[in-house]
Amino acid sequence: MEWGLFIKGFIIGFSIAAPVGPIGILCIQRTLLSGNLQGLATGLGAATADALYGFMAAFGLTFISDFLVDQSIWFRLIGGLFLCYLGIKAFSSKPQVQSVAMANDTALSAYGTSFLLTLTNPMTVLFFAGIFAGLGIVSESIHYAAAGLMVIGVFSGSAAWWFFLSGATDIFRHKISEGKLALVNKISGIVILVFGIGALISAVV
Repeated sequence: MEWGLFIKGFIIGFSIAAPVGPIGILCIQRTLLSGNLQGLATGLGAATADALYGFMAAFGLTFISDFLVDQSIWFRLIGGLFLCYLGIKAFSSKPQVQSVAMANDTALSAYGTSFLLTLTNPMTVLFFAGIFAGLGIVSESIHYAAAGLMVIGVFSGSAAWWFFLSGATDIFRHKISEGKLALVNKISGIVILVFGIGALISAVV
């Protein structure tokens, strides 16, 4: 049963990560611009945040989740502004060769920004709570170890998608000219900016 919960968590995590959103666009843009390491770090930051929200839902930390949901407007505003900043930054980025040290440093930054950006969507915890409740994960009869295994499954499933996306994108990286990379940056920046404006509108409407 416990391994069955891990598999369910894996499927949930993969399904949450797979739809192309602002993090997916960032992952693709950063992979094309700076390589697989930075793109993967972007995805793993989001996977960590998803796992954290899954942890809150699985272990019934309602006092935290209720606070996050109550403040969701502010989170959307912060997330929207952050997306606008990232969109403008991506739009103005120019393809450049990076040293290994610089690549490692930007990978840490990529991880941190996507982690914080994903956290600005606290409604995710309600999504997890609904699924886990439907599967009986939050019932008292479920052992903490089983719930924890499912959370690990969520992270693993999400991480698997980001491994696939960044790896597949990296295959085409060296086949794209510098001029086309610059165009990718501009298109990605515009799309991310649109996501940011949409988040800001949803927060005030």
